[in-house]
Amino acid sequence: MSLTIQLNTMIAMVIMGAWLGAALDTYGRFLKRPKRATWFLFINDILFWMVQALLFFYVLLLVNEGQLRFYIILAILCGYAAYQSLFKNIYLKVLELLIKSSIWTYRFVYRLIIILVVQPIKGLIQLLIVLILFIGNVLWKILKLTFLIVYTPIKWIFQVLWRFVPQKVKIFFISMAGILVRKKNTIVKWWKKFRE
Repeated sequence: MSLTIQLNTMIAMVIMGAWLGAALDTYGRFLKRPKRATWFLFINDILFWMVQALLFFYVLLLVNEGQLRFYIILAILCGYAAYQSLFKNIYLKVLELLIKSSIWTYRFVYRLIIILVVQPIKGLIQLLIVLILFIGNVLWKILKLTFLIVYTPIKWIFQVLWRFVPQKVKIFFISMAGILVRKKNTIVKWWKKFRE
């Protein structure tokens, strides 16, 4: 391995050590260990360390074709220590700021969608329902009025004409109405027995 490759490897592993510190702080911030079940922590820890190991070996593969030496571990520890002493507080403040700004942006977009999309659609649906009910009510009143306008003169004409109908014809119609009522009652009784 040439000196340039060794220097590049050292710089890359110091950066990866700092990355590991930042990743651990981010992972701890989002995981909230006291609130989680142990099996959940176990699975997440294994996945976290597998991803970190793959990432480290991928960077190592790119820099020096995957050759692992003792000084690489020291470089990782130096990067981690540098992060802990120099950058941890700054990174945690930036991380909290990013989280708060992300939450604020999400809430702002959510409210914007509610105000600009959901409420107008809801208002249009309510307006449509009100219009349909109003038109239905107006049509029903027009229908009732039309029925009264047509029915009242026809009823009056039939009442006037009924006076001129001979008595025998009146008796015939009344007897036919009685027969029809009896037939209707018989059919209703039969239907009730059939349903039982």
